[in-house]
Amino acid sequence: MSYWQDKVRLAQEMIIRHCNIFELTFKSLIIMSKVNIQPLADRVLVEPAAAEEKTASGLFIPDTAKEKPQKGTVVAVGNGKKDEPLTVKVGDTVLYGKYAGTELSVDGHDYLIMREADIFAIL
Repeated sequence: MSYWQDKVRLAQEMIIRHCNIFELTFKSLIIMSKVNIQPLADRVLVEPAAAEEKTASGLFIPDTAKEKPQKGTVVAVGNGKKDEPLTVKVGDTVLYGKYAGTELSVDGHDYLIMREADIFAIL
């Protein structure tokens, strides 16, 4: 391969890689924009991650023994308080307390609405 053919091939690979990243981001934005809930003040709407189906050793966990997930994706955020802007934004993956927030079910999807103070960390 000549020098220029190699450069063209590398450029094509980079464009394809960036297009794939953009496509994934765009799809997640479309999914997140379908929620018609706008939290108020410092509240955040979180979609919990799916509960673990298997243990690390490969055993299946029955539905009655599954724990509530403590990790989720931020779907919508409020405007924040007057003196305190929100630090989380839509699309962030967050860790929150086991009993944090209020459970909601909208259009067959389960969500949690909680204060930003109930969020422990952004992953």
